[in-house]
Amino acid sequence: MATFQTLPGFREFYPDALARRNHLFRLWRQTVHTFGFAEYDAPVLEPLELYKTKSGDEIEAQLFSFTDKGGREVALRPEMTPTVCRLVGEKASSLKRPIKWFSIAEFYRYERMQKGRGRCFFQFNADIFGEPGVEAETELIALLTQCLCSFGLTAEDFFVRLSDRNLWFYYLEALGLDDARARGILGAVDRYEKLGDDAFKGYVEQFGPLDPALKEKVLAFLQIKSIDVLEATLAPYSQEKLTARLSDWKKLLGNLDAMGLSRFVTVDLGVVRGLAYYTGFVFEAFDRKGELRALAGGGRYDNLVGKLGYAEMPAVGFAIGDMTFALLLEQRGLMPNFVQAPDVYAVIGGEKERLEAFADIHALRAAGFRVEYPMKEVAFGKQFKAASESGAKLALIYGGDELTKGVVKIRDLTDRSEHEVPRAQVLANVKNFFSGE
Repeated sequence: MATFQTLPGFREFYPDALARRNHLFRLWRQTVHTFGFAEYDAPVLEPLELYKTKSGDEIEAQLFSFTDKGGREVALRPEMTPTVCRLVGEKASSLKRPIKWFSIAEFYRYERMQKGRGRCFFQFNADIFGEPGVEAETELIALLTQCLCSFGLTAEDFFVRLSDRNLWFYYLEALGLDDARARGILGAVDRYEKLGDDAFKGYVEQFGPLDPALKEKVLAFLQIKSIDVLEATLAPYSQEKLTARLSDWKKLLGNLDAMGLSRFVTVDLGVVRGLAYYTGFVFEAFDRKGELRALAGGGRYDNLVGKLGYAEMPAVGFAIGDMTFALLLEQRGLMPNFVQAPDVYAVIGGEKERLEAFADIHALRAAGFRVEYPMKEVAFGKQFKAASESGAKLALIYGGDELTKGVVKIRDLTDRSEHEVPRAQVLANVKNFFSGE
């Protein structure tokens, strides 16, 4: 008989793997809660046109898309940004600004699988709508940093590369490039880290030979790693837009420094993020050793809500993917081993004792304790062995003698000490044990 296997690029989560995944989700939620964000959720299936409007028709090749039984062109969501823009756009008039929302959800992309990337994955997404100033970037970079630090990671483990698409456009404009050529250069900058000089081939094919002096200035700008060098590079250009943008940079970096986060953040004009909808500051988090894909990425996208047909609204957001992030935690020894241990194991003598034990078992579970017991009659010796192997802290012993005396024997499985308590006091004694009283 044929057996069935998981589809390529998809993942199943056995209990130990699900415990690790839930560990990520739990700490992300705890962290974002302290920043005052509200959680939302949305459909996993969306109109295909939503993603085409955001990213163009070519996006369909990367999607799980199909025609549904109602004749609608639909797709499994590959990301959350268009969806959250739609949700905010629909209710914009009734939402208090700034709008600070987050989600943890699963996404699907039909693309080549590689380390840290599958065809289904989870992301933590956080976005701020309605705040045009660098205060939004400050809040999100602080949140991103804390979302990673909450797992025990430090500045020795990761850093955030900060760049600015607006600054690139203003600089290239100052060098005499029109919008089309500037976008061609930015496309090359986005690929330069991987391809080197070959990244400029697309520009040359479209616009002809690249002036060597222009290329030299582009590469020098791409290499900038400090605000002082950035300011010195821009000093010869008196454009008002460049001056104002440099002021935004100083304010953002000053905010992050005041929060004590400057050790995590580096100026890096080599990051422009290839997604064309970004309109300002962009940032990505990487591991210091450089062995993994980007841990997280985001930026400002002020035009997207309007592009989807709603009133214009400033927006900034980022996403952390679960796969690469989990790899980093495992490499650094920061992913706990989760043991699904009960608090209490009930050792039961026979059928009569079982019926008596059930009342206590149910009461303990209702009080929040994890309780296990043998579902079939098993010899006492095997039950004690099972109790010890389960990792439980306490064993409740229901034998014939105990039943006759109206007591339950409680054994501390860490030091093997025992004492008897009246049946009516079992719950109170267990509570006292776990509260340390």
